[in-house]
Amino acid sequence: MNKSELINAIADESGLSKADAGRALDATVSSVTAALKGGDSVSLIGFGTFAVKARSARAGRNPQTGATIQIKASNIPSFKAGKTLKDSVN
Repeated sequence: MNKSELINAIADESGLSKADAGRALDATVSSVTAALKGGDSVSLIGFGTFAVKARSARAGRNPQTGATIQIKASNIPSFKAGKTLKDSVN
């Protein structure tokens, strides 16, 4: 499912217009992004938790040359599915 299909599904489920559903989805994504940038996590009970994890610096390998390179430390977004979501998929 891509973004436009998700907007259509939201509009059908909620009775909103497609434009309103698109604005609601954009607002949700930007709110989650802002919270993660601020160092917070976002928990949606039954769905899952969005959080930021620290990835430490490590050694990697250039696949073309085989040379060893240093990959710097970074923060990455992560998602952990909630129990209800896990159960509905299985």
